[in-house]
Amino acid sequence: MKTLSYLSHALLACIPLSNAHPGMGEQMLEMRREANRIERRSSKELIGDLKTLADSKLTAIGKDIKAILLDQKNAESSTIDTSIPVGGIGSAACKADLCCHWKWLSYEMTAKFNGTSGRCSKFARQAVRLGFHDAAVWTKDSSYGGADGSILLSDEMSRADNNGLAAIADQTNKWYKKYNQYGLSMADIIQFGANVATVVCPLGPRVRSFVGRKDNSKAGPTGLLPGEKDSASVLLKLFQAKTIDPHDLVALVGAHTTSQQHFVNTARDGDPQDTTPGVWDVAFYPQTINNPPPRVLKFQSDINLSKDSRTSSAWTEFSDRNTGQQKWNQDYAKAYTRLSLLGVNNINDLKECTQVMPVQRNSFTSEDQVVLDRWLQGEFDQLNNMVDDAIQLTGVVTGPGKE
Repeated sequence: MKTLSYLSHALLACIPLSNAHPGMGEQMLEMRREANRIERRSSKELIGDLKTLADSKLTAIGKDIKAILLDQKNAESSTIDTSIPVGGIGSAACKADLCCHWKWLSYEMTAKFNGTSGRCSKFARQAVRLGFHDAAVWTKDSSYGGADGSILLSDEMSRADNNGLAAIADQTNKWYKKYNQYGLSMADIIQFGANVATVVCPLGPRVRSFVGRKDNSKAGPTGLLPGEKDSASVLLKLFQAKTIDPHDLVALVGAHTTSQQHFVNTARDGDPQDTTPGVWDVAFYPQTINNPPPRVLKFQSDINLSKDSRTSSAWTEFSDRNTGQQKWNQDYAKAYTRLSLLGVNNINDLKECTQVMPVQRNSFTSEDQVVLDRWLQGEFDQLNNMVDDAIQLTGVVTGPGKE
């Protein structure tokens, strides 16, 4: 089967789309994509205790996670528990329910991550980055590190890599102080926060969320996070060591769609990486290649990935205005599930609390777009928090003589 998949991929690659019969172009493209997916599945690696445990030893959650890691199962979930918590924080009833305190925390996170503009707030955007930075400090050769909470339990926050995370670090420490006494680990709170933030962002996927990670106060290894000027080859090698393939790397960097940068170019503090900051859409992908408005700041590393032959096809796939969103959400959910479990050696013992996360928002109307568009063109210099607050400015009237 593996040989057949390689042969099919080779044959498809030899057929130029320009030579296809009318109407066959999209079909041929989808066939190529499927061939690529089959080939990627064959090279997926297991991590943690799943590398050595026999299938007969796996729990139901262990089997599900293994299937997600091998690209055999969707990592998104629409299962929602709409009931109120069985008890208050710290009550006997809540302590007896696995996900009760996670539900209370989900309420708090959802409130913090929603911006007044309807977009997700700076806390949400930082929470996604915090989850990434805790988990990604790991490679296959590491004996420690990964999604273990060390970013906030050690001195890792003093590293330049983590500039811009102070606000969410402070907030997450408060949540940890409040909920750790009820069994919630820092490692889990960080990864749960990243997933809640992702689905609070309009159009973002509802990634399955597992709990039971163990904390570690030992600072993770250095030099394992990507830089904004890295070449494609450097990035691919870095993430290959984390068991993350080129396609999944492209899916992960798409999270830049929500961002506003503050440290890459301090002269452009607050500039976003596409025209829809705070919205989990695919605008980031085509705008990295093309010419967006002046305030959009592109990372050289993203430009490098968009052009490299090993990653450009995935970039093009996610750029599709008709199908890109669904494909990106699916692939991001799988890629982030893997990332969130790097360095976790008790995957088979994890439990699931996805049901307490907020509902996915599949549509978004930008009520303040007139202000956002003018800001993106550089008309306003002091509105770097506008993604959070801009709905308050919707009274601005545009038109000749009305500014």
